[in-house]
Amino acid sequence: MTPFIAEFIGTALLILLGNGVVANVVLKDTKGNGGGWIVITTAWGLAVFVGVCVAGPYTGAHLNPAVTLTMTILGKISLATALVYWGAQLLGAMFGAFLVWVFYKDHFDRTEDGPTKQAAFCTAPAVRNLGRNFISEVIGTFVLLITILYFTDPKIGDTTQTIGMGSMGALPVAFLVWVIGLSLGGTTGYAINPARDLGPRIVHALLPFKQSKAGADWGYAWIPILGPAVGATLAALLFMYLK
Repeated sequence: MTPFIAEFIGTALLILLGNGVVANVVLKDTKGNGGGWIVITTAWGLAVFVGVCVAGPYTGAHLNPAVTLTMTILGKISLATALVYWGAQLLGAMFGAFLVWVFYKDHFDRTEDGPTKQAAFCTAPAVRNLGRNFISEVIGTFVLLITILYFTDPKIGDTTQTIGMGSMGALPVAFLVWVIGLSLGGTTGYAINPARDLGPRIVHALLPFKQSKAGADWGYAWIPILGPAVGATLAALLFMYLK
């Protein structure tokens, strides 16, 4: 499997299962309707587990442009490799979001509220305060990346190793994403991954819906892109400083 395909499939599975649980909880007449935040955060952690298991042996399972950015800043991968990963992650996220729509099509059709349907694709703030929303994404991503770096640190000096989320094992990453969601996800829905938000947001904007459809909210969309990028950069810089 090539690195591009590994990142594509891993990210697609991440989004299919991660956004799939949101659809199961919020859409009308599903078996999981009303399951709540703990169900969502638990499944997102397990979705990361699945994606890491698939892509880990080939790329280290970045599955997240913020992870790839951190490893690029640290000089662990080249910019050319990063561009391949970023493309695969965005396309994989779009494909995973499309599969969620196909899978839950009947329930999207029965759900009248546009923002509820949009929630199964991309994030939105609980309280719209763009400055604080941005800080939430920065902090959440910083926690993700600084923890990954210290888990993987024993292997970083070994150039035979592929550095990413998979290099510390799938299960610890799943617990890490789970606790970030439980503790820090209440403000923005914790995108902490630009591809996870942008790819499905684009798909939502393109897809037809039987009833009302919310706008793409491009005025907010920069936050789950730039916030994780800043958080990832800060994590990389602090790690280099403390070394």
